[in-house]
Amino acid sequence: MNLFDDDNQQDHENEVVDINEVQESFQAEEYDQNDSQFTAIYEVLDKLKKKGNKKKIAKLIKALHPADIAFLIESIPLEEHRYLVWKKAPLSIRGEILFELNDSIRAQFVKKMSVSELVYATASMDYDELADILEDIPVVVSHVLLESMETQHRKRLESVLSFPEDSAGGLMNTDVVSIRPDITLATVHEYLREIKTLPDTTDKLFVVNHLGIYQGMLSFSELLTKDPNLTVESVMNKKVKTINCNTHSKEVVSLFERRDLITAAVVDDDNKLIGRITIDDVVDLIREEGEHNLMGQVGLSEEEDIFAPVLLSARRRATWLGLNLLTALAASFVIGLFQLTIEKAVALAVLMPIVASMGGITGSQTLTLVIRGMALGQLNNQNYKQMIINEVLVSLINGVLWAVVLAIITDLWFQNHVLSTVIALAIVINLLIAAVSGLFVPKMINYFGGDPALGGSVVLTTITDIVGFFAFLGLATLFLI
Repeated sequence: MNLFDDDNQQDHENEVVDINEVQESFQAEEYDQNDSQFTAIYEVLDKLKKKGNKKKIAKLIKALHPADIAFLIESIPLEEHRYLVWKKAPLSIRGEILFELNDSIRAQFVKKMSVSELVYATASMDYDELADILEDIPVVVSHVLLESMETQHRKRLESVLSFPEDSAGGLMNTDVVSIRPDITLATVHEYLREIKTLPDTTDKLFVVNHLGIYQGMLSFSELLTKDPNLTVESVMNKKVKTINCNTHSKEVVSLFERRDLITAAVVDDDNKLIGRITIDDVVDLIREEGEHNLMGQVGLSEEEDIFAPVLLSARRRATWLGLNLLTALAASFVIGLFQLTIEKAVALAVLMPIVASMGGITGSQTLTLVIRGMALGQLNNQNYKQMIINEVLVSLINGVLWAVVLAIITDLWFQNHVLSTVIALAIVINLLIAAVSGLFVPKMINYFGGDPALGGSVVLTTITDIVGFFAFLGLATLFLI
């Protein structure tokens, strides 16, 4: 029997996990108790795989949260070992594991799953999670899944799918609990006892009228501490603002941050309650945005599999390397124009990188501020002019300061007053151009529909290199040669 077979899966489903047994298995392997749980489980799994003990492997995996299993899968280099963990995970949580996996690995597992497996795994997922992974599921499976849903559930899913992914409507979960304003708190207590279970991360109840129009919210603290004979309307909070379904996801993050929200109601253009956004969705969004910006700076996707096949990784990165080669050739071309100048004054070759580097740093600082301001919605047509003035003045002050410092160093080094003056002027010019470029490059990229976080640094570096070399070598040609 192969270790990777999915035999006895039904037995595993009905098996009760004894956490004490799992902890004992860690102790039996003599692991340092200060190690993280992941490190211990990963190493235990590796040893158990070699021993072929499938029952213990299944127990160890079942003791983990679905997100932890996804993390574990992404941390395993070999595909067959990833598949081992996947096949030993209970069918009931595979949908949640799929949602937590990055796109490329998720696609691998979806290909290996039958239609019935996919339908079963995704049946219990929240609508917002299911909407996120539906595009990775084969069309035939999507149709079967939608057909297998009750009419009400299918309408809820279609409601989420009708909104752009980067909008509040695309983020929301339609599983909400709403109450009327004219009922008493005692009636609310009875209603909650009848429904028995509440959606995850429910910290408040939303109040709507008979048309579904949002009226306010009732916190559980108010519900539990106030006189049960009071009406909902008399104790509900009417000041808590809602989020329109068309609000961009970046603005949603900003609203949660500014208002310290845990849950927020989502309404349509008629102020009708259609869903809610919870803090866990926002945290995921923040993490994804951070990964997107970090990976995008070097031309990688946030969904990049760190253990992807070599040829696939090489192909993906080749495009970015090619783009950087073109920018480097452009800078080299400018240097080539002043080849005779460099030959006559070798000191220029020594000092050239300093001018380009200083400009690159200045431009990157401004670029980062602009991109952050755009992401947070702090930059607009009214205050952008003031930021231009501020950044130009800052770069001018720094330019003069470091130009004087570098001029003194150059004069002491090469005993050449003219060369010191040339590099000082070049520094001031390049820092000013770098600041202006950092201000306008993100706006330009955004205007043409691009992502400033992805292409901004490449464009900026190209500009500062070319301007820096041209200013320094050009001035040197005029005054030194």
